[in-house]
Amino acid sequence: MQTRHASGRERQKPRSALYTPDQRRRRDASRWTVIQGVLAPLQFVIFLVSLALVLRFLGTGAGEAAAHVSIVAKTMALYAIMVTGSIWEKQVFGRWLFAPAFWWEDAVSMVVIGLHTAYLAMLAAGIGTTAEQLAVALAGYAAYVVNAAQFVWKLRLARLDALPVATVPA
Repeated sequence: MQTRHASGRERQKPRSALYTPDQRRRRDASRWTVIQGVLAPLQFVIFLVSLALVLRFLGTGAGEAAAHVSIVAKTMALYAIMVTGSIWEKQVFGRWLFAPAFWWEDAVSMVVIGLHTAYLAMLAAGIGTTAEQLAVALAGYAAYVVNAAQFVWKLRLARLDALPVATVPA
C-alpha cells in the first residue's frame, strides 16, 4: 500500500519483517537451514539437467529412459526438500506447513508436489503416452520455477530485513 506525504511523492508503506527476532534466532540455529541451503541449489541443478533431457527427448525422440529417470530424480529431490523444509518450518515458526510468512510458497509447493506425484503415478501405472506423461512433468516444472522464484524473493527479503536501517536526516 502506498501513502502520499507532504512533497506529493508516493512512499511505500513499510512492510513487516519476515521473521521475529526469536524466529530469526531459531532459523539461524537450525541445522535444517543449512540442509535447505544445500538441497535447494542441488534440486535446481537436477531440474536443469532434467529439463534438458526432457526437451531433448521431445525434440528428437532420443533418450526417453534418461528423461524419465531424471524426472524421478527431480521428484525425489523435491520430496526431500519438502520434508526437510516442513521440519525447518516447524522449528522456526512452530507449524509444519503454512506458517503465515510462507503461506503462498507452501500453497504453490503443494501444486508442484501434486503435479510431480501425478507424473510418478502415470509413469508407474502406464497411464497416458510418454508425451502426456512428460507434459504433466513439464507442468510441474513450470510450477516449480514459480515456487523457486517465490523462495528466492523471500531469501532476498530476509537479507534486506537483516540490513541495518538507514537513518534519513530530517
